[in-house]
Amino acid sequence: MSGASTSGSLRAALSHCVQQVRKYDYHHYLCLLQLSPEMRKAAFALRAFNVETAKAMDVASDPRIGLMRLLWWQEAIDKIYSHKKIEHPIAQALSSIISEHKISKSWLKRSVEARINDARREVDEIPETMEELEKYAEDTVSTVLYMTLQAGGIRSTSADHAASHIGKASGLLLLLRSLPYHFSRNPQIPYIPVEVASKHGLLVNEGGQRLIRSDSREGLPDAVFEMASVANTHLQKARELAKTVPAEALPVLLPAVPAQVMLDSLRKVHFDVFDPKLTRGVLGISPLGFQLKLKWNSWRKTY
Repeated sequence: MSGASTSGSLRAALSHCVQQVRKYDYHHYLCLLQLSPEMRKAAFALRAFNVETAKAMDVASDPRIGLMRLLWWQEAIDKIYSHKKIEHPIAQALSSIISEHKISKSWLKRSVEARINDARREVDEIPETMEELEKYAEDTVSTVLYMTLQAGGIRSTSADHAASHIGKASGLLLLLRSLPYHFSRNPQIPYIPVEVASKHGLLVNEGGQRLIRSDSREGLPDAVFEMASVANTHLQKARELAKTVPAEALPVLLPAVPAQVMLDSLRKVHFDVFDPKLTRGVLGISPLGFQLKLKWNSWRKTY
């Protein structure tokens, strides 16, 4: 393959990544536009990989097909690191940024393995504790931020710590936001841990199976509030680290802004995840309002 056609196909692969993030993860697409051009390429490839694995189970008509897709990605990561060519635009883009920036294989593996374990959960296998969900958020969302920092050549413990907290907050809030969708698809597996569900009267036992009720108009907002409070604590901890985070890492941590917007939107509807206001605009606020918040934080070098 000639150099020109290689660079042409890589450009097409990267363009595909940008389009996927824009289509399926718009608030993070807007965050990534605030990054320096040299970091943007890697950030879009990593975020597109996250989009691809996150929606594997949702787009499959049969859960087994979704699981096969995730297992394909698990294998694809091994192939990429063995320098084997894969005919898939996101895999192509990843391959390029991995060789360019020496991205740790362990983060990519951890991310896809967390999705596989989640996909393999039995119908009545509800997460027991908040810690389990926090770990899932860390493995699937914080890892994207770690790899983006790595791609930018940023070695900073405080930036990593902040990324860990922001990822956990984002991941938890995303699970809360998608509860109506998960309830509609599979009422048995909503992401509310047993310890929270039982405290708010949401846990029922039907025919030997533990289920979570979505129809409790009092219990559900209370459970959502409790989980959102954990996310809020993570955001506060991330911000406490801001003064020790190097300046070049700050734009990478901008996903704290959409997490805060999600939290504020939930607060406005009294933690009722079924309120249609949450689906308006970008995370419940106007697209312009969202962009202004991002620009303001970017300009002030905060997150």
